[in-house]
Amino acid sequence: MKTKFTQEQMQKMINRYFNGEPVRVIIENAGISRSTLYSWINDYKNESGYKEISLQKISNTLKHAEYLEKMVSLLQELCASTTSLQERLCYIERLSSEYPVHLLCKTFKVAKGTYYNHTLRNKRENSQFNQKCAMLRPIIKDLYDESHQIFGATKITAILNERGYHVAFATVSKLMQEMELYSIRNSAKSYYEQNKRKKRENILQQSFTASAPNKVWVSDVTQFAVKNFRFYICVIIDIFSRKVVSYHISKNNSTQLAKTTFKKAYESRRPDNGLLFHTDNGSNYISGTFMKYLKGLGVTQSFSRTHIPYDNSVCESFFSSLKREELYRYKYPTVAEFKRNVEKYISFFNNERPHASLKYKTPDAYESEFWLKQGIYVE
Repeated sequence: MKTKFTQEQMQKMINRYFNGEPVRVIIENAGISRSTLYSWINDYKNESGYKEISLQKISNTLKHAEYLEKMVSLLQELCASTTSLQERLCYIERLSSEYPVHLLCKTFKVAKGTYYNHTLRNKRENSQFNQKCAMLRPIIKDLYDESHQIFGATKITAILNERGYHVAFATVSKLMQEMELYSIRNSAKSYYEQNKRKKRENILQQSFTASAPNKVWVSDVTQFAVKNFRFYICVIIDIFSRKVVSYHISKNNSTQLAKTTFKKAYESRRPDNGLLFHTDNGSNYISGTFMKYLKGLGVTQSFSRTHIPYDNSVCESFFSSLKREELYRYKYPTVAEFKRNVEKYISFFNNERPHASLKYKTPDAYESEFWLKQGIYVE
């Protein structure tokens, strides 16, 4: 005999299902079939317009909310770092008729007390404080200019007090920030570094071609560990033929490493005046000793932009080949064997390895072909 259930009883069982109770327990207690329970549940969903949200959708929503929170946080940091407190207070005041003040203060990272003090002060435009600030601004600007932009708020406050103005450091600091007056001492080093970088031009501009050998050389340094010792390999490559014209291995990535490598190349190749030598901004290449040495030889230096490896991609490509075709393939039992194998690989690279940019000729063959066309035989 089938048991008849009231609407209230059916609703209780449906509620038990949505509260997470196992279907097996519900149907055993009620003495109904699984299909009957699901039929009630489906009818309820259709009648009530119920939409079941999957766990995946909940997870995606939470992730999106977290992403938006991070985005808001970043925008808040940007706003706080690029706008003055006075500008943010003005933004809040302008938007306060459209949004709650507590929301605006939280968004622009301003304490509510600071904002209310600001609005109160603005209502007293003719207050003694505002009059004093208006009087101090041109005096502070004059003192700042007279010091050649050297004096900050501390020194200017001391001078003002000495002259009888009796003003607090916080007031002077606030007024200087509003007028965007900052001591040059804080940025002098960065200006100096920028000017130094301006002198290091990127003349090559990723133009990896040359009309003849010994017109453009590129150089770089890579490192490799052998027997728990770190070694630095410096190479110089002629852009015309992609030939490694010199290399040197050292335990130190120093100016001496760069100079020794260049000296080997210069003495063996004897380039004419006008050689362009392109490198990154490594300390060994920009040291005063090395730059003076090249200048004495009539060599023009060119430098890659910072963090742009493509500006010296010829060297990057060579080091990639050296490591994948030689260094990563073997475990060298001695340092001497490591150095011998580097020498063998460079000889192989110059004499036997065809290069796509050379129409699949080897660097040595490509150079020899050039010299023969000039009527010059080179051994």
